[in-house]
Amino acid sequence: MVALFVSDLHLSPDTPNTLAAFFSFLQNEAVHATQLYLLGDLFEYWPGDDDVDSPFPQQVCQALKRVSDKGTKIFWLSGNRDFLVGPAFAAAAGLTLVNEPHVADIAGKKILLVHGDAQCTDDTAYMTFRTQVRNPEWQAAFLARPLAERKSIIAGMREGSRAAQKEKSMAIMDVNLAQIAALFKTHQVNLLIHGHTHRPDIHHTLEGVRYVLPDWDWEASESIEPIAADKRRGGWLALDSTGELHAIRV
Repeated sequence: MVALFVSDLHLSPDTPNTLAAFFSFLQNEAVHATQLYLLGDLFEYWPGDDDVDSPFPQQVCQALKRVSDKGTKIFWLSGNRDFLVGPAFAAAAGLTLVNEPHVADIAGKKILLVHGDAQCTDDTAYMTFRTQVRNPEWQAAFLARPLAERKSIIAGMREGSRAAQKEKSMAIMDVNLAQIAALFKTHQVNLLIHGHTHRPDIHHTLEGVRYVLPDWDWEASESIEPIAADKRRGGWLALDSTGELHAIRV
């Protein structure tokens, strides 16, 4: 495969089975691809690059670096959970940071890549929060706090986010179709790939084709054993040398 696209693994020390599934993907799939695109929320949270030497981030960095060292070019586009990833992580993982929206020219295809959260404009509360935390001044002030304090703040934000999501409809948390149409028009593309919504699908519109990546979850709620095969979530998109996209589910 020429390129693989994956997002929304939400990895943390609490997701050992999902982590194992991702490592298997890296070892058996990504290492044979020319390019790998990570389109956001690889981590459940990222408190700052000064956490890169902690045991769990090191596991992930080392696994990615092994793939990079074997010749696969890895590109990182941040999500709403790990937007504080910076150059220290990129160096440790052997990857290249790209900003969204990002246009990739691969195998004769012009592909627009975004995480997807910026297009969820119907969720006005989230968009207000997103504007705040993407502000460079806010980020500088946050990163100036001690690492332990940042992790505590993030834990509180995560709990608040879970509670807020229970009060919102799925429609509000999905992308706004006018925003999607504007992306196609602005960037003069007819192919868009994103994640974030956890609603994997292929949408054919007047403007083009929109692929939504799946989220990953291999955890059983009350057991350390892997979740039953029919309950697992995960997958990726694969682009072959002819320019054809293949949706792979696991």
